[in-house]
Amino acid sequence: MRPTTFWTALTTLVATSLVSASSVHRRHCHIGKCNFHPSKSPKCWGDHSLSTNWYDEIPDTGVTREYWLQVQNGTAAVDGVERIVLSVNGSVPGPTIVADWGDTVIVHVHNALENNGTSIHWHGLRQNYTTQHDGVASVTQCPVAPRDTITYKFRAEQYGHSWYHSHFATQAWNGVFGGIVINGPCSAPYDEDQGVLFLNDWFHNTTDALWSTAAAGSPPIAQNGLINGMNVYGDGGKRYETTFTAGKRHRIRLVNGAIDTHYKFMIDNHKMKVIAADLVPIEPYTTDVLSIGIGQRYDIIVEADQDGGDFWLRAYPDMACSAENEMTDNIRGIVRYDASSRSDPISAAYSYTDDCLDEPMSKLVPYVPLDVDHPAAKEDFSVGFTVNTHGMFKWTLDGTDLLSDWGVPTLQQSLIDLSVFKTSSNVVELNEKEAWVYFIIENGAAALGLTHPIHLHGHDFYVLAQEANANYTASTPLQLKNPPRRDVAMLPANGFLVIGFITDNPGVWLMHCHIGWHASQGFGLQVVEREAEIPPLCDSESLDSTCAKWQRYVAAKGILQDDSGI
Repeated sequence: MRPTTFWTALTTLVATSLVSASSVHRRHCHIGKCNFHPSKSPKCWGDHSLSTNWYDEIPDTGVTREYWLQVQNGTAAVDGVERIVLSVNGSVPGPTIVADWGDTVIVHVHNALENNGTSIHWHGLRQNYTTQHDGVASVTQCPVAPRDTITYKFRAEQYGHSWYHSHFATQAWNGVFGGIVINGPCSAPYDEDQGVLFLNDWFHNTTDALWSTAAAGSPPIAQNGLINGMNVYGDGGKRYETTFTAGKRHRIRLVNGAIDTHYKFMIDNHKMKVIAADLVPIEPYTTDVLSIGIGQRYDIIVEADQDGGDFWLRAYPDMACSAENEMTDNIRGIVRYDASSRSDPISAAYSYTDDCLDEPMSKLVPYVPLDVDHPAAKEDFSVGFTVNTHGMFKWTLDGTDLLSDWGVPTLQQSLIDLSVFKTSSNVVELNEKEAWVYFIIENGAAALGLTHPIHLHGHDFYVLAQEANANYTASTPLQLKNPPRRDVAMLPANGFLVIGFITDNPGVWLMHCHIGWHASQGFGLQVVEREAEIPPLCDSESLDSTCAKWQRYVAAKGILQDDSGI
């Protein structure tokens, strides 16, 4: 598939231009006291640097980047097997959103689908004081009805890379996703930027068709895994290939965009220098194998230190927590030192252990050190499950499976002062300003011994404790001195995860398991943060307009919500 001419032209035009004429002289905020250069001065960024605490200070570029995206129906054979796909601008993955640290980003999203709502979430971007633009159907907006358009606007307050994806049902994993790159300093030098590299699992049927299987508690078997939207299957498809320049250092921006697969990533005969976890730069460390959970991102630098040749780039499903996959041992790309080579590599893989664990906390040391204070509030949640009267499997937090209404999103409820939220909305209200909050998530025997990637919107959280096959107690030690910060962390099997964050971002924020089936089965809660401060941050007219169009579409088509809403 290829993007339509109209949308491609608009995206290309605006992606390469800065549309705020009054601020052209501010275009190069990496120029100043210390000029950024990827191989000579990577920690510099003009009058800012890698040492700048971006929670308190960001560059004032005065620049607006504007994009037009279209979510549309089509068919594609990304691995040689044709199937229905939903895509952004006609491609899987969709186009990459690119900005500089401090820019304002405006994205117009048009729903050209035949019979589906949509929304786009900007994964990992804090949406600081812009909760309405977080893009979560039933939480911060109604789904966008077919033929309607929504505009998202936010500041690029962090830097590094992430991804955007649909946050309506399981639509993301039919192809509605793409990369985000926010240029800024980094913690190690490199020579060539290879861009975003997606790791996905893939089915030869739509996630909508597979939903009845998943809803009954049986995770569907994946037919394949994709590397940047491609792989072989049978006699069809083709592999992802990239070329390394001997002696050069190559930056690769990894994203696990799977619905139900935790990956072990490696490049044969090469070491990886890890320089960021999610959108947080870290003190670099080196590894052979990288454990990357669903929704997580890692920024790596790989030095082309071989004498030449062809090498497998591998993504192995970690079978301790991943869906079965027909291609477990054959999700591969090729790194070539000679672009004209057509040979299959004969290199050997590194060994690894199926454990579904995060990279060790001791290695994920944030470059900007920040410590954690004692909490004003602690919330403890136990993971469990239930089967409802219709035979549908539901995940629960403290006995509640999340159910949020597509037609009346939680943000809209907060604006019209419906101060009592339904129990099924699973709302945690946090009204104290700039207060530390700890969430303790316990994953005991009642949770079937599975690992879950936990994602919090609106915040980078601090990972205070994380252990498999253990119980949390009052004496469990917490790491309060510069612990890892990120927005997705693994809740280990038969164990616990403790995270902390500051109530510094008024809004409605979702926390959920990022296994797509589990989120749709109710594994989530909503944080309503500093509710009294939310109304001035929102455009209620725009919110209401999107909802009115969605409600008219639902009434005309008889649409019934059959999942959690997220």
